Amino acid sequence: METLEIMHNINRLSMSQQMLIAEQIIHSVRKKQQASLELASERLYADYASDENLTVFTKLDCEDFYEAR
Repeated sequence: METLEIMHNINRLSMSQQMLIAEQIIHSVRKKQQASLELASERLYADYASDENLTVFTKLDCEDFYEAR
């Protein structure tokens, strides 16, 4: 089904049905994005655990921050 055909068919639906479809699409996209981020973090975990150059600035996490003016 082409995008224009999908849009044409969605426009025929009631507003509440259109909103339901929009919510389901957003949920699906967020779920895929979350899965992608989880996979990326799993793949990079070993690098961050073993390469100090990637985490060197975390030593500053407990330091006080003063804005320069």
